Amino acid sequence: MGDYAGVLRRGEGVPPGATYLPVAPGTTMWGRLPCQADAPVMTVAPGTTVVVDTLSHEGLLPDQGSDPAAFFARHGVSADAVLAEGVEFAARGGRDAEHDGPHVVTGPIAVTGARPGDLLAIDILDLTPRVPYGVISNRHGRGALPGELPAGEGNVSVFTRIGQDADGQWRGWLPAREGGPDVAGFPLAPFLGIMGVATATDERLHSVRPGPHGGNLDVKELVAGTRVYLPVQVPDALVYLGDPHFAQGDGEVALTALEASLRATVRLDVVPQREALRAFGELAGPLGESSEFLFPTGMHEDLDEAMRACVRQSLSILNARYGMDGHLAYAYLSAATDFRISQVVDLVQGVHAAIRISDFEAIPRERS
Repeated sequence: MGDYAGVLRRGEGVPPGATYLPVAPGTTMWGRLPCQADAPVMTVAPGTTVVVDTLSHEGLLPDQGSDPAAFFARHGVSADAVLAEGVEFAARGGRDAEHDGPHVVTGPIAVTGARPGDLLAIDILDLTPRVPYGVISNRHGRGALPGELPAGEGNVSVFTRIGQDADGQWRGWLPAREGGPDVAGFPLAPFLGIMGVATATDERLHSVRPGPHGGNLDVKELVAGTRVYLPVQVPDALVYLGDPHFAQGDGEVALTALEASLRATVRLDVVPQREALRAFGELAGPLGESSEFLFPTGMHEDLDEAMRACVRQSLSILNARYGMDGHLAYAYLSAATDFRISQVVDLVQGVHAAIRISDFEAIPRERS
């Protein structure tokens, strides 16, 4: 994990010889996701490790003045601690505020040989914060309490300081009242809200809605040390990353969580269709994996339907991976698996399960 205290600028600190993708006009999209009509900005072989810079949209948007240097200066951030890419993007524009999403997306990266039916695997090796601050926003009437919050006419963007507690642990800090001293400190767990592959469409999708392609999943468990599997939609997959977070609670109820720019080191690989089917069955959408859990996902405009989709995907995985009969897998999920609300704010709502891998490795002793 990198140093929270510093500013990691474009090109700085990249390991010698690394395959590196910075944030720049020719390597990113703003508010839209790559589709089959898009040319890759980089092409790599399966198994390649890539260092990818991501840029948070917070501070760049019209309700924040479209001037990140001025926006962050109001919160005591010096000009040299504001990423140059953010200033460039806000000045250049090119995003339709009415029709496009807010997210800056880095990519797409072609992974040679990936084909529809395969899975694209993203190993998240490292996520290093690029700035020592972030923003949590409530806007668009799309939090969990639209019509109640924000309470006033304007949108709300809460600047969040990053600092160490008495034990030296880095945390996000918030006051109890506007302008008051910090009283709430919460742990950081950086992850990428957006990880996806290009869609088999001729038009780019809005960046907010997640789907079978991945995209704006906002699954907080997908931290460094985990892996994400995405069903390949188009040849060479065309992978992209974005929407960096420092922390998030399940649900992400205010609309955003603690949004701030990250440098991601990822390994991109391909799981052939036959191997994928044997390991997971027919995946309808993204799947996360850690050393302890499998994280199937379910998505739908209706949260109840998202839950049902996640349960069905979990049943399919247990059948393919462990040969469990449906009624026994259903019983196991009810007794042993947590189903968590990923987010309720991205128009398409998300649920993910946490299936404990070790439950299927332990063989009980026979009773004497």
